[in-house]
Amino acid sequence: MSASTAAAPASEDPAAPVRAEEARVTPMMAQYLEIKAANPGSLLFYRMGDFYELFFADAEAASQALGIVLTKRGKHLGEDIPMCGVPIERAEEYLHKLIALGFRVAVCEQLEDPAEAKRRGPKSVVRRDVTRLVTPGTLTEDALLDARRENVLAALARVRAGSGAEDFAYALAFTDMSTGSFRVAATTRADMAGDLARVEPAEILVSDALLEDAELRELLRDFPAVTPLPRQSFDGSGAEKRLSDFFGVAALDAFGTFSRAELIAAAAVVAYVDRTQLGAKPLLSRPAKEAEGGIMAIDAGTRANLELVRTTSGERRGSLLAAVDRTVTAAGARLLARRIAEPLTDLAAIRERHDAVAFLAEDGPLRRTLREGLARAPDMARAVTRLALQRGGPRDLAAVRDALDGALSIAALFGPEAPADIARCVATLARVSHALVLDLSAALADTLPPHRRDGGFVREGCDAELDATRALRDESRRVVAALERRYVEETGVRALKIRHNAVLGYYVEVSAQNADRLKEAPHDQVFVHRQTMAGAMRFSSVELGDLESRIASAGERALGLEQAIFDRLAAAVVAETETIRAAADALAALDVAAGFAELAAGQSHVRPHMEEGVAFAVAGGRHPVVEQALAKDGGPFVPNDCDLSPPEGAADGRIVLVTGPNMAGKSTFLRQNALIAVLAQAGAFVPARAARIGVVDRLFSRVGAADDLARGRSTFMVEMVETAAILNQASPRSLVILDEIGRGTATFDGMSIAWASLEHLHEVNRCRALFATHFHELTALSQRCARLSNATVKVTEWQGDVIFLHEVVPGAADRSYGIQVAKLAGLPEAVIGRARAVLAELEAAERASPVQRLVDDLPLFAARPKAMPAEVAPADPVAGALLAALDDLDPDALSPRDALDALYRLKGLRRG
Repeated sequence: MSASTAAAPASEDPAAPVRAEEARVTPMMAQYLEIKAANPGSLLFYRMGDFYELFFADAEAASQALGIVLTKRGKHLGEDIPMCGVPIERAEEYLHKLIALGFRVAVCEQLEDPAEAKRRGPKSVVRRDVTRLVTPGTLTEDALLDARRENVLAALARVRAGSGAEDFAYALAFTDMSTGSFRVAATTRADMAGDLARVEPAEILVSDALLEDAELRELLRDFPAVTPLPRQSFDGSGAEKRLSDFFGVAALDAFGTFSRAELIAAAAVVAYVDRTQLGAKPLLSRPAKEAEGGIMAIDAGTRANLELVRTTSGERRGSLLAAVDRTVTAAGARLLARRIAEPLTDLAAIRERHDAVAFLAEDGPLRRTLREGLARAPDMARAVTRLALQRGGPRDLAAVRDALDGALSIAALFGPEAPADIARCVATLARVSHALVLDLSAALADTLPPHRRDGGFVREGCDAELDATRALRDESRRVVAALERRYVEETGVRALKIRHNAVLGYYVEVSAQNADRLKEAPHDQVFVHRQTMAGAMRFSSVELGDLESRIASAGERALGLEQAIFDRLAAAVVAETETIRAAADALAALDVAAGFAELAAGQSHVRPHMEEGVAFAVAGGRHPVVEQALAKDGGPFVPNDCDLSPPEGAADGRIVLVTGPNMAGKSTFLRQNALIAVLAQAGAFVPARAARIGVVDRLFSRVGAADDLARGRSTFMVEMVETAAILNQASPRSLVILDEIGRGTATFDGMSIAWASLEHLHEVNRCRALFATHFHELTALSQRCARLSNATVKVTEWQGDVIFLHEVVPGAADRSYGIQVAKLAGLPEAVIGRARAVLAELEAAERASPVQRLVDDLPLFAARPKAMPAEVAPADPVAGALLAALDDLDPDALSPRDALDALYRLKGLRRG
């Protein structure tokens, strides 16, 4: 089902051995097996001192996944116990690797000091229990997260909406637990793949009942971590109460109106968060419902084809996001990725974003000062979450302090002339608590340790009692140094050292050759032998023991006071969570606007004129990714115009049929116009001289294809599935990009499909579209389709070679120059010559039976030929058998291998 399910170790059930062989199991191993039995499906990180240890099948799986040594520890039921471990200080590094591989990890901590266990008896075991379940969608630590990418936990819910077998309503709920964002959205079976691709969940929660649906199970295969949950987790009867209890409200009325499916999905998320955090409650924002139709609908195939946030190989580099990202904060980068993935359809909101970009683009000094201030603002949204979950440290407090201080400074940069989008951000920043900033600044030292347990993070002068305790501790250290000097003088052993460890406490250490001096009178009355080492011997003294007690008391007291100060500061920060998160969102929005303005200034992007109609006129448009790639090599990008606006007197947009040879730039031209629409509705300026765009409700792109071997689909089948989705869903407000429809099958089959698809787009969908093809015969359709026009990519020939000019002009190509391209690719000269001869013969045959006759004689949407009645059977029994076998075949469901087998069966019937 998923990477996580496949990778999770199938550990043995240890409960039965514990009961049956209790007398043969050590107390520690009995505790381990009991905790492991309560957490099936997860690797158990079992805390033992300074290590997390793993045993049995968990150890075998972890050692292989992490590349660490597998050892053995004792025996269980007569067999050696496999074991491996990771040090506490490197645990996050190993957790990151395991989670990336799809594992889930249960972290089992020691809940008491080992000394407490010893006081209960020699065979007592330190109390331990699981304090957290670590899963791909519930990460909060910086070391486990990509700072510039959201980490989304999603839940997919389905409820019956009618009496029919297919009458279901669907909803998605998704949260980034590291920042607290929480949204819900209705979806449909057709839009589900696109919605999941839009939010890119790190983990998806689904009911095990939903996975019984083969089609949905197939869809979810594309996502790395799918977590099946019992049906009770998606029980609608208790959904509202689970949400009310989690957010501490009597009713959800203040949150808005949600459908039953949306409530169930949201409740599944909060229930899973509760289960994995084991009492440490994250402060999720109240669920916000997405407005239906509020964002441009983009299906999963289009997202992949256009490489919006990552390339087809899964890399960020080379995507549209990477090309336009000028943000200077992690939160800004995450928001930018969301805006590229979710372009708006609300015209007023789009214009407000453009106003903000224009304001900052026109004022270079203000933009530079703003970006400098933003660059100094840490990621406080994630810091607050860690503090709320009691996983934060002193540096998280400092991140909140610095970000809030920067927010106040940034708010002061703007006056009343700021546009509405910026003004709202400034108003939010102005509400930041200045008192909290002062409190944190007064309390935190200049240099901070990574963990609160390290101490030393409270500034001197913050707390009088702490200062006094520290003075006593530090004075004691000087006393130890003085005592060491006195012992050296009294014994004459210059290499004598006073050291400390957790087992012996403070002790005197001398080399083996000097040990006899401390055993001789009068020193034997002062020093007591404690331990012999290789090359050294250790002693203690009454005086040293007394000093240790005073030092330990002062050190523990100082650390305790620092912990209390940390708790007070963390509580003050958590109490301001709502204000802090709002400020973090405002800083991110300013960062995105300033980044778009920086991009516009540096790359000559212009503000698009947005309107409600179906206009689409781009002058001098450019592909932002290709343009930047060419600029690195010093090459120019050739801009091109594109006009899909309605012809005069028409209400619907235009379709442009683009012809021209491979490598001439057709696909680049198609993609760049789709990306211009995405950027415009995301709130950015666009790479063009001018642009006038009517809001696009849905964007479709079918560019290129490949076999989908996992699902038994050929290249042509993939092409047809994607084309079907476009023809069934595109509306007059949609923008459709189609490249080379019908090229995956026989020439006349492919041309017929392309022909019919083009007619359907023109007459039924009535949308704006760019349709690239090598079937030059289709250009004749412009004579009968009023809104269809032809364009071609200019090329020229020089001494038998083809030169691509990359310029799109009105007109139609008369040839594809395929042989010239093949020559450039290096095909043998003999093959090129033979191809030219064959081409000449084929072209002569084509001129004898021109396709133009189809344009004259075949009406649009001609009546479909009626099928032969089932009761009419041919007289020839062989023909009858062949027709019966053909009727049993479903071509759309056949894999390439199945089709070949069917063909052989038909040949067998024919011979029989």
